[in-house]
Amino acid sequence: MLRTLHIRDFVIVEQAEIHFDAGFTVFSGETGAGKSILIDALALALGERGDASVLREGAERADITALFDTPEALAGWLAERELDAGPELALRRVVDAQGRSRAYLNGNPVTVALLRELGENLVDIHGQHAHQSLMRPDAQRDLLDAHGGHAALRQSVAQAWKHWRGLARQLDAAEHDAGALAAERERLQWQADQLDNLNLAPGEWDTLQTEQARLAHAQSLREGATQILDALDGYEGSARQRVGLAMHQIQQMLRHDPSLKSLGEALESAAIAIDEAVSDMNSYVDRVELDPQRLAEVEARMGAAFELSRKFRVEPGDLPALRDDLHGRLAEMQAAADIDALRKLVEAARAQYAEAADALSAARRKVAKDLGKQVSQAMQTLSMKGGAFEVALLEGAPSALGSETVEFRVAGHAGATPRPLAKVASGGELSRISLALSVMASRAARVPTLIFDEVDSGVGGAVAEVVGKLLRELGERHQVLCVTHLPQVAACGNAHYQVSKTESRGKTRSGIELLTPQSRVEELARMLGGIKITETTRNHAREMLGIEA
Repeated sequence: MLRTLHIRDFVIVEQAEIHFDAGFTVFSGETGAGKSILIDALALALGERGDASVLREGAERADITALFDTPEALAGWLAERELDAGPELALRRVVDAQGRSRAYLNGNPVTVALLRELGENLVDIHGQHAHQSLMRPDAQRDLLDAHGGHAALRQSVAQAWKHWRGLARQLDAAEHDAGALAAERERLQWQADQLDNLNLAPGEWDTLQTEQARLAHAQSLREGATQILDALDGYEGSARQRVGLAMHQIQQMLRHDPSLKSLGEALESAAIAIDEAVSDMNSYVDRVELDPQRLAEVEARMGAAFELSRKFRVEPGDLPALRDDLHGRLAEMQAAADIDALRKLVEAARAQYAEAADALSAARRKVAKDLGKQVSQAMQTLSMKGGAFEVALLEGAPSALGSETVEFRVAGHAGATPRPLAKVASGGELSRISLALSVMASRAARVPTLIFDEVDSGVGGAVAEVVGKLLRELGERHQVLCVTHLPQVAACGNAHYQVSKTESRGKTRSGIELLTPQSRVEELARMLGGIKITETTRNHAREMLGIEA
């Protein structure tokens, strides 16, 4: 659930901090006051596109933060992405004057794409022009699938489609480009054979470099090691002798000054360290050998690796990976060359796609009937008595989205034959049907917060009251926020914010205020009566709110 929205320097909002509770919250205000700007600001925090045009004039950057309770349903999603969210999610978006955008989650930088994906699980926004998108077949299909929760089925269909079409392209290439494939396979085999002959193991190049350096400088390494041994324990005045004398001296001094005990212990540690260094250096001298033959073998192998690396334009250490890649490509080409086997794979993939598409079609048919019934019932209360709504599934060409197209059909009155929505619905009817669809879809939604941005446009009177009651009922299951210009809808809200616009020194600013019961009466009276507010209008507003005069 959305708890707080903080806005700074966004469009005409200088600064605002809005706190939210559960239930149905409404926003109202004069036209142009900035009601929808609040929704736009929240959308920006949820990962929508943003550029320098969203900045308030003269500001250096726009800064939006939205604070949500962490839904239990998101625990797995957050864990998969190693995001330690805690009980709250703070989504922040900053856009500067150069159009650069930064996104944060709980103070940590994240990508805008991650913010958008997270936002889709937190908020569902129904825009004021949603009814216009209903004219598009793809929007109708998406709405039906969203209502039915078909995301997993759609993903299965898309994956099966991709697999099938990929194999089909391979088959087509094998059937039409057999000569070119044979030439390419021969070229790859020649390269793989050379790498197989070298047979350089992963990590071997680094080992060869280390061994070559040691063998090439074996004489100087032995001489250096001998000099170190002499300095540590080889002649009069060596480190071991000097530390031994110092230890003997300090033992005499400790008889008269016990405070030198720690220094004596340090000298003992130094003597032990010298002994260990002498032992390690003697072992090293034993290992360093003058082996010209082995040096020649190592350098010859390195030379062969260098030659192939230049030929294939890769680093010597990358030759083993290149060999594995070539063998993988050869295996794929060998499979592609077997046209009969490839045809069987294509047929199996086609059957797999058909199975996934049939499962999606069956789910769509079930949900289509249910959605048609629900929207038809809602139409009866939205001044479309006798009207009917149905979802038709029409056979179409197979695609990544299934094997049918979706068409919304409506009959505006009793006895009429349902026809495509785009052809028969008037603007007002389309708006009401869109609202009914939005409410029905939202009832099935899993996101905790639903936002309706002037989706009640085109309705009024008794219908507006029904809309308000629908949204308030929805607020019993979700947190519902609604931008409205209708007093009948505003009166149904559990909380009411007024958005206002002021001008000062030639600059326009938008402000927002949570209304008290009395100020809410004044706002509803303004929405009812316009500029001139009378006591009769106020009484009407009180009646709508259920407040006694």
